[in-house]
Amino acid sequence: DFSGRYIHYGVREFAMAAAMNGMALHGGVLPYGGTFLVFTDYARPAIRLSALMGQRVIYVMTHDSIGLGEDGPTHQPIEHLMSLRAMPNLLVLRPADVVETAECWQVALAQARRPSVLALSRQSLPQLRLKASKDNRCAKGGYVLKAVKGTPDVALLATGSEVSVAMQAADLLAARGVKAQVSSLPSWELFDAQPAAYRRRVLGGDGLKVSIEAGATLGWRKYVGADGIVLGIDGFGASAPGKNLFRHFRLTPERVVAEVAKRL
Repeated sequence: DFSGRYIHYGVREFAMAAAMNGMALHGGVLPYGGTFLVFTDYARPAIRLSALMGQRVIYVMTHDSIGLGEDGPTHQPIEHLMSLRAMPNLLVLRPADVVETAECWQVALAQARRPSVLALSRQSLPQLRLKASKDNRCAKGGYVLKAVKGTPDVALLATGSEVSVAMQAADLLAARGVKAQVSSLPSWELFDAQPAAYRRRVLGGDGLKVSIEAGATLGWRKYVGADGIVLGIDGFGASAPGKNLFRHFRLTPERVVAEVAKRL
């Protein structure tokens, strides 16, 4: 249907991203396009030009981790989130549930001088945000999703699908008498721009910090510190159902609890 608003690019990630740059430069439209997150490798030169030129282009990238399952390591992003976070003037957003996804989409629409990447899961995720909020909590890049009374014993920091892992781990730790704060960090770029006092509160103050993300661990030390715990994947994925892979790579609530127990 050549009269429609959608363009079917086929297996042409670079051409898609380059064409969207042209649309943005022409003006009058807000281009967005989608493919698997791993294929940002093919689109990267055009994404980089989006960032360099300060163009409002939105890349909706799905299948963002080993959670995609049987397609295997060729389709499972590992280093991609960190690689995109390293690109100047690119906003990377990895929401944890449907509410965060809506908030991140709103954030991306509001960008005037930079492109955005939304990294979305393939697998279904539970809705974690159940109470209405007048504010867009993702607009600060990170926030406390599960607070505790008093000073937390440990802060669990996660993005995307692993936020639900952190929430389950917090419940298990609470049963052991450990106060575990859970913070969602959908956007490092936005979070790093917040005041130091706010960042300190979200990161749990001086207590033990644990990061959980189904990808390369590079970069997380700036949040958890030299004494913190970083849980991730620094090798390639594998072909199996997504739930099996999370167990295989030990990105589970039980693993989080075991690692925290070693330190407290």
